[in-house]
Amino acid sequence: MKKAERIMGLLMGLSLSFILSLTGTLSSGTFTFPSFLSSFLISVVISMIITKIIPMQKISSALIEKLKLKKGSLACRLFETLVSDLLMSPLMTFIMVFLAYRQAAAHGAKTPFTEMLMKSVLLSFIVAYVAIFFLTPVFLKIALKKSGPESAIR
Repeated sequence: MKKAERIMGLLMGLSLSFILSLTGTLSSGTFTFPSFLSSFLISVVISMIITKIIPMQKISSALIEKLKLKKGSLACRLFETLVSDLLMSPLMTFIMVFLAYRQAAAHGAKTPFTEMLMKSVLLSFIVAYVAIFFLTPVFLKIALKKSGPESAIR
């Protein structure tokens, strides 16, 4: 894996973990700093595993080539964002909701898992899409600057 891809994975993983953990704990109606912190730390671990295992850039590039999208166009950026979001947020959200559900159920909550999951998946998908769309160009510049021009990933 190229250095720029590792930097992108780290930056996106940290930022999505932060944003989605904050969104999740705020939307639960019972925000506490310890619950946010534990959610964030677990989410960081999950996102790092995902970015290590799933070759996001290769998948995205292959799909863009197959669809014949012009690199750098708005349509291409919107599609790349969708691909990244589909690869990251559903799995992260499922694991985090499952852990939150188990904890809530242990304390006597009667919320149905499916209802809790569907609301969270929808909310996190939208939030992550917006975050990915706006953060990717910023993080790409940082990654390329830190890794040098010879390690371009796009």
